[in-house]
Amino acid sequence: MYKKIRPFIFFPLLALSSCASKQDLLVIEDNVRKLKTESETIKTQSAVSYSDVQQVRDDVSRLQGRIEEVSHTNSQTFGRLGMEDSLLVHKVDELELRLQKIEKYIASAKRDTLSAPSPLPPVPLTDAALIRDGDEKLNAKNYAAARESFNVLLQRKPLSVRADEAQFSIAESYFGEKWYEKAILEYQVVISKYAKSSKRPAAFYKQALSFELIGDRVNAKARFGDLVNLYPSSPQAALASKKLQ
Repeated sequence: MYKKIRPFIFFPLLALSSCASKQDLLVIEDNVRKLKTESETIKTQSAVSYSDVQQVRDDVSRLQGRIEEVSHTNSQTFGRLGMEDSLLVHKVDELELRLQKIEKYIASAKRDTLSAPSPLPPVPLTDAALIRDGDEKLNAKNYAAARESFNVLLQRKPLSVRADEAQFSIAESYFGEKWYEKAILEYQVVISKYAKSSKRPAAFYKQALSFELIGDRVNAKARFGDLVNLYPSSPQAALASKKLQ
């Protein structure tokens, strides 16, 4: 009898055990779904965060490129400015040197004006004698004494047919002393005052050389050009043409 009853006793227990297992499975499945949801949320947030980080990296990279570009541009700009400053300093020094020479000439002219006139050299008053005496002193490099002889002719006989020659020789005396600024002025007197003088082509050429020797290439080139245009067949024009090449 007990053997027949025993299966019926264990059947409810099995049923209860089966119910408990299903309940546990439902709980586990629910937890799994929650975990999947949380995992998807985390993945989405991670993707957004990675995108933000990548954007920041791109911005930083662009900024670094811009900084390098600006640095390179500033380096070039400062280099150019430094070169321009160097050139300006050189130009200022050159101008100051030329101004000193001009001031020296002005001071000398003032002294000559204020001082008592020196006695005229004891030379004959003929034009030829004055020119000859001045040329001898000029060839001996006695420039100041040579100018005195030429100035005698210009002062006493300003309308002499050899006045242009005396004026040109005065310019030559300053050129010989390497006082090129003063020589330029004296050659200009020949060019402006004695338009028909045979000394005019030489005055153009020597004035251009004087400009060249003080570093004024613009005026030197202009004077060489004037000589070639005005006196193309003169010996000085041939020399000027070589200078212009």
